[in-house]
Amino acid sequence: MYKSVQTIRWKNVWKNSFDGKTIRRLYNSGTGVYGHRPKKIGHFEVPKEKLEARAKNSNLYRLLTAYREFGHRDANIDPVSFKKKKLSPELNPERYGLDLSEIVSFQNLLRTEKKEGTVSEAVEFFKKLYSGPIGVEFNHLESEEEREWFAENFEKCYQEPLSDETRREIASDMLKSQALDNFLAVKFVTVKRYGGEGAESMMAFFRELFKLSIGELEHIVLCMPHRGRLNFLTGMLNFPPEKLFRKLRGIPEFPEDVKATGDVPSHFVSSADFNNTGKSLHISMLPNPSHLEAVNPVSMGKTRALMQALGDGDYSKDEGSRWSDKVLNVQVHGDAAFIGQGVSQESLLLGGVPHFEVGGSIHLVVNNQVGFTTPPSRGRSTRYCTDLAKMISAPVIHVNGDAPEMVVRATRIAFAYQRKFRKDVFVDLNCFRRWGHNELDDPTFTNPLLYKIIHNRPSIPDRYLEELSKSKLLSKEEGQSIVEEHKSWLGNALKEIDNYVPQPTYFTGWWSRIKQAESAITTWHTGVDLNLLQFIAKKSVNFESELDIHPHILKSHVQARLKKIETGSEVDWSTAEAMAFGSLLYQGYNVRLSGQDVGRGTFSHRHAMLVDQSNGGIYIPLNSMVEGQKGKIELANSILSEEAVLGFEYGVSITSPLTLAIWEAQFGDFFNGAQIMIDTFVSSGETKWMLSSGLTMILPHGYEGAGPEHSSCRMERFLQLTNSKENKPDGEDINLQVANPSTPAQYFHLLRRQMIRDFRKPLIIVAPKVLLRHSSATSSISEMAPETSFKTVIGDDRVVEKNVRRVLLVSGKHYYNLVEEREILGSDDTAIIRIESLCPFPVMELLAEIEKYRHASTFVWSQEEPRNMGAWSFVKPRFENLCGRQLKYSGREALPTPAVGVGRVHQLQAKEVIRAPFIIK
Repeated sequence: MYKSVQTIRWKNVWKNSFDGKTIRRLYNSGTGVYGHRPKKIGHFEVPKEKLEARAKNSNLYRLLTAYREFGHRDANIDPVSFKKKKLSPELNPERYGLDLSEIVSFQNLLRTEKKEGTVSEAVEFFKKLYSGPIGVEFNHLESEEEREWFAENFEKCYQEPLSDETRREIASDMLKSQALDNFLAVKFVTVKRYGGEGAESMMAFFRELFKLSIGELEHIVLCMPHRGRLNFLTGMLNFPPEKLFRKLRGIPEFPEDVKATGDVPSHFVSSADFNNTGKSLHISMLPNPSHLEAVNPVSMGKTRALMQALGDGDYSKDEGSRWSDKVLNVQVHGDAAFIGQGVSQESLLLGGVPHFEVGGSIHLVVNNQVGFTTPPSRGRSTRYCTDLAKMISAPVIHVNGDAPEMVVRATRIAFAYQRKFRKDVFVDLNCFRRWGHNELDDPTFTNPLLYKIIHNRPSIPDRYLEELSKSKLLSKEEGQSIVEEHKSWLGNALKEIDNYVPQPTYFTGWWSRIKQAESAITTWHTGVDLNLLQFIAKKSVNFESELDIHPHILKSHVQARLKKIETGSEVDWSTAEAMAFGSLLYQGYNVRLSGQDVGRGTFSHRHAMLVDQSNGGIYIPLNSMVEGQKGKIELANSILSEEAVLGFEYGVSITSPLTLAIWEAQFGDFFNGAQIMIDTFVSSGETKWMLSSGLTMILPHGYEGAGPEHSSCRMERFLQLTNSKENKPDGEDINLQVANPSTPAQYFHLLRRQMIRDFRKPLIIVAPKVLLRHSSATSSISEMAPETSFKTVIGDDRVVEKNVRRVLLVSGKHYYNLVEEREILGSDDTAIIRIESLCPFPVMELLAEIEKYRHASTFVWSQEEPRNMGAWSFVKPRFENLCGRQLKYSGREALPTPAVGVGRVHQLQAKEVIRAPFIIK
């Protein structure tokens, strides 16, 4: 159709033809090639001069389209560039047959009041919009609606004038930021502060974002790295400078009665209200470790938990969930860290997955244009540090940090886009670091040309003050007054540090019933009424009659559970788990179980979600136990990630004390993909930042011949991370709990104890694989009755105490192998004691058990794991120091890998590991 109306004058037009949608839009609008609707196909009944004019306009439109797509390449976004740019060929008017002196119509083409003008004027307008201090990337967006919305709203926002008040606020915020850096440089000469010098225009982003959010949102969850953090905290989040100065002087940030080690000043946090025009917005800044970008998924988890706690949307349904309009996630990144750290990709992928959605995050990249001392050419293989955003089809707004007013405009369009489409959007703030990696570093070692420019140019606040003084909006004297007033405020705070008393900011609000754990070990009764447990067990496999359930699940899961619960004597692991979850839901707690295929379970044992075999619909029985049920379980089948997903769940766990947040590894070995999260958040978050977490990690573990990456959850690593002492009984103030339960009832009590207690601690469950269906590894429902609890040690009731000469200490699944071998050998002189809680180490309970065997002379620790792994190195010194007995080792010899990969070798080792402890003298 379109080629049939081509004329001889349009030869060059068709050389670079439009896509069909653009042609139809131009045809319908009257501005393009097909601007006149023909009466007959194949013929235009319009004068020749009008055809030529429309051809010019169509070519001008093609140039505008090129600027929208490629203008960012020529944009003036680098405040310290020392390399000349070449004009992108796509932006050359000659490419489109345009004469700069020609007159063209601007109507319906440019968003300007001018009706017509020269091509040269139009080109200058294009440059101003798309190749000025802002460069935008949005043509990669998959949705045409989003692309057209972005073009229209960006061009409109770009030309809207900023109010005088806004411009004065920008100057004031940046001058205060600079004043803090100058003050600290004089008062704390040798301290690394990771100041905001060179990136002060980020303050314009924050203030504008908060102003836009007031009235629209109730809460912002924000995470950011070191750069400019102290400037932002003291300048906008009401962080007491006295607290900062005390820390810089080496004084703890927490009250003396708090058991905490604290963290460095550049990781400080604040939670504050931002007030404007009589309205308030609450902002929560998360603590961050020095492992950059690790905090990103944590902030997303906290955001989602807040959304759920505010009750806006049903988050338990699997077909995707609504997000709250009251909470916004904001992530601040460094340029080199964002593109370099894999957790960034993992976190972005989470954003659109059911049960991990947060309705789109706003990202600010503080682009220093150098990572530590590495220039971009050596720090990445992409044009921009934000190119990762294209993976999820997120728009990117590049902006020059020397143009803080443009930063405000970039913030406005980013906020409007996120609100409109509830998707991620990026603001890439191109700036620089005045000093090196920190204030004590010399960056000229590796970047002499860059820092020659930086050291010879004025600061961003000074340049902007100069600009405002010329326009008579803010005189230099007024600017100096702002600086002096801020320095005076800081000086007075410095004088008061000896009188300042840190105020607790933890265990308030939702956490008011939670406290810090004490040194003593307490027993918590976690049993439940038996009638209620039977009711829950039946409801856990109850489904609507029209659900087309898989026949295997119907037989082996539904019918088998109903049959077992009738007798109550053979409760397996999945049933005990369902009763633990259901009883917590019944009490009003929420449960969130996250991981790869957790709905069915890696070993097809759970089936907490039932999938209709006809239509793929999902039904979760535990969410329909009773009418009006308050507690809900969320089964979050995750992406194939460990680090970001575990970080997300940690964020959930530190937000709501009423939610049992669980992450289950597909195999226990795979937790090491999340080692960063475990080291920097899970194991140390409370002592560094006073953030309590009840995060529970379920790590399947057991040597069944599956090879090196499917056998061991590396329990030794978690035990090494604990603050358990070798010569002192443990208390509940340890940082990590590590348990290796051997029965379903023990597992039941562990899960419930996480919520029932009045404190929260992370729990590592060394979970079984083969025991999930082992005939001996079952429990009686009576073991979960009222007044029952988790047993840290389980004694041996199958031996005559006075006949025992050898005592084997064991943990977890290995117990069943030893019991079977003892029966084969007839070793009546050997008792087997199960240590169910490795940390806290149950000294008193263990002493009570071994005292029963007064005639025993040999004590052996037996494990499946190699000598350099497992619990051996943890148990030995504690047993010998606290129990006063020598402990011998029995297990595999030290290996560089958790398990062998040869079947025959495994079988030989397995036999030896089971036989050896019974012959040790």
